Amino acid sequence: MKKLSNKKPQLLLCCATLVLSMSFLTTGCAGNSKQEPVSAPEADTTPVTDAAPETATDASTTDTAPYNEADVSSDVTVLGEGSVSFPLTVVDGDGNTTQFEIHTDKETVGQALLALELIAGDDGEYGLYVKTVNGVTVDYDTDGKYWAFYIDDEYAMTGVDSTPITDGSSYTFKVE
Repeated sequence: MKKLSNKKPQLLLCCATLVLSMSFLTTGCAGNSKQEPVSAPEADTTPVTDAAPETATDASTTDTAPYNEADVSSDVTVLGEGSVSFPLTVVDGDGNTTQFEIHTDKETVGQALLALELIAGDDGEYGLYVKTVNGVTVDYDTDGKYWAFYIDDEYAMTGVDSTPITDGSSYTFKVE
């Protein structure tokens, strides 16, 4: 049996190096702990002059108010009439985003969007298989892509035609 005595100095050297490295790390990070406050950048107040043309149909109006605070320059197209409203975002295969504010008296998101002719598709055993959104048709059988439906930025566990309109929720269709 071999003795471990010739490995002992190597082990001690390795441990000493490790302890020394740790002490450098902790003292190197313990420098000046006074930090300058970081201020938020000032908002750009330059008016947008090259806005995209507005989309309007007989039963719609266009609202140029911001959709949210993070995306100040986007336009929201307001569609429909009714006492209930919800935001709808459509992201096509090229990454172009279109935002809508839907007004309706329908009970489900699917009923509201079908009535406004924003979506179309085929009825199947699991409900409506959406193939067209905002005039863009995507079919998994031919394109290998489909329209994914999201509720509050989470993949929906229900189909659009069985999803009730919930106050405060936002809905998205995205090509995936």
